[in-house]
Amino acid sequence: MTKSRIVAWLVLALGTQVSALAAAEDMSFDLEETEKAGGEAKVEAEGGAEGEAGAEGGASAEGDLIGDLASEDATQPNAAPDSGPKPTEVSEEIYAVQQVYALRNNRIELMPSFGFSLNDPFVSHNNVGVGLNYWITNVLAVGANMNWYQGLESESELNFHVRRSARLATRPTEFQFGASLNMTYVPVYGKFAMFERYIFQWDAYLMGGIGIMKTRPVPVVDPTYRSFDYTYKLSILNPALGLRVFLTKWLTVFAEMRVYPYLEKLENLRVGLGEEKRANKKAWLDSSSTLVFNVVASVGMTIYFPFTFDYKLPK
Repeated sequence: MTKSRIVAWLVLALGTQVSALAAAEDMSFDLEETEKAGGEAKVEAEGGAEGEAGAEGGASAEGDLIGDLASEDATQPNAAPDSGPKPTEVSEEIYAVQQVYALRNNRIELMPSFGFSLNDPFVSHNNVGVGLNYWITNVLAVGANMNWYQGLESESELNFHVRRSARLATRPTEFQFGASLNMTYVPVYGKFAMFERYIFQWDAYLMGGIGIMKTRPVPVVDPTYRSFDYTYKLSILNPALGLRVFLTKWLTVFAEMRVYPYLEKLENLRVGLGEEKRANKKAWLDSSSTLVFNVVASVGMTIYFPFTFDYKLPK
């Protein structure tokens, strides 16, 4: 190491020591300066405390409502007003596809009804009926029904006066009763709203079967000699269309339109000359049969047994 470098290092070290001594002299305080600084700090602290106390006293004196409420809220919890029993939380699962309102499978259906004919303008075929069905599934049932007509029918006065004045014989038929074995199928069902408040469930059904009709012709051509007894006729198909509305899960009202086709032998329009020919019973009826459609409109109610049922499948 050369002499010049040694001299430079010595000069640098000496300068550093001088700077440290100067800083130490600047940081030193005498006794008078220390007492003066402590007094000023004490005065500032007391002034601040008195100011805060004065502010609180002023707020209390002037009635600082917000401050009082804030202090009360900080010390006491809010008490809820006692307005009766507290509501309990109810959690109910809502399904996008709801269960069928009423199940029919394995239930018995009793159907009392009142009906009237639509196709005969001269004789009113009123009837009372009852049906009984057993539902194999929720949409398929087997059963039977019967309609009673005798004593409820009435002939219109128009038919009588036309027959007397124009000598035109309209040959009506009297019914005693009809019965049928049936099969019922429910293809559609749904619901509708009424008065923006009530919701009713409904279904439409198709029915068909085979049965009998017990009828007789009404003698109008030669009533002096002719009279007819009730006889049985076969009624086939017996198609029906009905609409049912549920009032409860076991009680409904329904409307139904049904046709009972059968073959009927009407009164013979020809009258033989002489009492012997007029009294011949074989000549009282036509030789050929006429296809008759007994169209019946019915209204009634449905009662399901048992009244209740259980869902066996998951929702």
